[in-house]
Amino acid sequence: MNRILRISSGFVFLLPFLTGCVKKDFKEFYARPDNLAQPIYQQLVARKNFTSLLACIDKAKYKEILSNAGYWTFFAPNDAAFQNYLTAYGINSIAAIDSVTARKIVTYSLVYNAFRKDQLPNYQSSSGVIPNQAFKRKTVYYDFVQTESGSARKIVASNRNGSFVAGDNNNKSIPYFIDSYLNAKGLSATDYNFLYPGITYTGFNVADATVVNSDIVAENGIIHEIDKVVLPLLSIEQYIASNPDYSEFNILLNKRASYVSNADLTHRYKVLTGYTDSVWVKLYSSTLGFSPNNENYINGGTDSQIGGYTFVVPKNQEVKDYTKYLLANFGTFEAAPPEVLTDFINAHMWTSQVWPSRFNNSPNFQGEVPTITTDNIVDSKQLSNGIFYGTNKVQEANVFRTIYSKPYLDPRFMLMTRGLNAELKYSIINAHVKYTMFMMSDVSINAAHYGWSSERNSWSYSVAPFTTVDYSTNARDRFYRILQTSVTQPTIDLTDLSGQGIVEMYNGEYIKYDNNKIYASGNFDAGNYLVKDSSKTLINGTVYYTHEVVPAGKLSTGGLLTFSENQIGYHINALAAADPANFGSFNSYLINSSIWTAATLSIIGTTAGSFYTILIPTNAAIVNAVKQGWLPGDIATGVPNFKPTLALDKDKVVRFLTYHILNKYTVVPDGVKSGAFATLLANSNGDPTYITVINQLNSMELRDAFNNSAMVVLSKSNNLSNRTVIHSINKVLKYQY
Repeated sequence: MNRILRISSGFVFLLPFLTGCVKKDFKEFYARPDNLAQPIYQQLVARKNFTSLLACIDKAKYKEILSNAGYWTFFAPNDAAFQNYLTAYGINSIAAIDSVTARKIVTYSLVYNAFRKDQLPNYQSSSGVIPNQAFKRKTVYYDFVQTESGSARKIVASNRNGSFVAGDNNNKSIPYFIDSYLNAKGLSATDYNFLYPGITYTGFNVADATVVNSDIVAENGIIHEIDKVVLPLLSIEQYIASNPDYSEFNILLNKRASYVSNADLTHRYKVLTGYTDSVWVKLYSSTLGFSPNNENYINGGTDSQIGGYTFVVPKNQEVKDYTKYLLANFGTFEAAPPEVLTDFINAHMWTSQVWPSRFNNSPNFQGEVPTITTDNIVDSKQLSNGIFYGTNKVQEANVFRTIYSKPYLDPRFMLMTRGLNAELKYSIINAHVKYTMFMMSDVSINAAHYGWSSERNSWSYSVAPFTTVDYSTNARDRFYRILQTSVTQPTIDLTDLSGQGIVEMYNGEYIKYDNNKIYASGNFDAGNYLVKDSSKTLINGTVYYTHEVVPAGKLSTGGLLTFSENQIGYHINALAAADPANFGSFNSYLINSSIWTAATLSIIGTTAGSFYTILIPTNAAIVNAVKQGWLPGDIATGVPNFKPTLALDKDKVVRFLTYHILNKYTVVPDGVKSGAFATLLANSNGDPTYITVINQLNSMELRDAFNNSAMVVLSKSNNLSNRTVIHSINKVLKYQY
């Protein structure tokens, strides 16, 4: 026991000595290296030209943060920068700067993570670092609860487009301009000076400040010394609201904003301030290109490093003048369809950072290039979430300057607008393609027994005696067919209806005009026509306003260019009855042939809904064909035999008839369609046979399989049928009779 005690006593005696050695080694191993740079705060102290900034740091209570571990980039304004700041704002001394302002200066100059100059242009994407793509970084600064002019409501800006995400403070970004970025993007000092006139671009600028000493290494980050105090930049929304030159546009913009109370933000506000006011999130409609109070480009994350929004805002008088045009038929935006105001605002929104040198050719949110140029820009600002351009001219949306605008901006044509939105809008708002459009008022549409059911969300149609209403897709398809018959094919702009002509419409059907009278196939059947009242010339074509004329004993089609409900055979019969000398022989062969269905007046081989061209030789041409043995009859006299009994003669008639029907094509002498067109006749192999069309304006030549030529007789042609045009021709075309 004594021996054990002696050993134990010795160990106890040595323990302090051994412990002291371990502590000494531990401290030496983990001691701060002598060559390690001091933290940011101590570096600023040591450099002796940041006394004003240090005072702000102390007042903002950021001394401890910048003196300890961390990973920051600090754009540090020197004492000369502060002296200029004090002079500019009429402040006597640094001591007169309040703690709120001091905190703004410090936190907006402080960026998360440490970046040398050569690293700042690198985009920190989710897939890795992409060099020379970034020109902004998120700062520590953010606006929390704010108020708006004329309101005591406490609000927080949305941090996403059209929504709000909890836990995201909507931190502001600070922009910088470095040669490597500008060179990679094809930009120059001219772009910088457009945004910062009077400021020298040096190759490393932070907003309108110049970096005079870069890459100062600190234990907890990197310092870049700048020659100007940079206050937090306003967001696009804040700048518009703060500048009275844009108050008219700001009023309209706020019509697309809403306020949603937020319990979490209200609680946070109470904890931080002691006030019990409700806090609201200010949200902009998701139908807008972006939310101008959103500091997160696109969806947040690091997207704001490489992108920003662009907002073009006209000055007050320009907004007043243009909205007067937009609201000429409505009076107020509240009375107009909501899309009108949305389209007006969206025309001025770009969902990308549009640099000045790229402005003239950059498409906006609506996919349209500017109707203004940089010469119209009177105010330009790089803001925290994008670029602002103030202008002396409105950006004109295509929906407001094309033929689409006439029904869109007139409450008398709301049903037509609804139809156009579903069918033709994105074609006819192309400012570079010409069209002609005949207007369809709600009164005319209803008079033709069409309508829109809001309850069923469908088009409706009723027929005499109008006791039942069809809400099926049939009603929709009928209405769309009429709508498309009221708009011409692309590139066709009828600036004058005083002569005569036939015109292909958007759906492939044709209409005719004769000295300002306009007909479609349904109007011919009913015996009525439309008459031009007036016209409007737009950037991409002409719009006609019309009224219906219904002669005595004829039927109304409601004032629309409507389609025929009858079969092709009905119209061939009618032509033969009206002009037997030119259409009678063809019709007689037809109605006695095996391809005729008397009960329905239809031609076997044709399909409802398809397009056809019927080429009807004159009686004289048929007499010549009989003499040549191409058709049954008396070869000596040329008198046709319309009821042949021989199978061979019956076959000749069918071949004759079907070879004179162009299958799935409608061709008129307008100089548009030429080439080889399939006929309804198939050869012995079952393949289609062809007729060659040589088409010129007011002249159309036809060539058969034997290169025989026939001409369309203009005075007897261009007869409208159901998706079909019927021509008179001066010779019979031959295919192996």
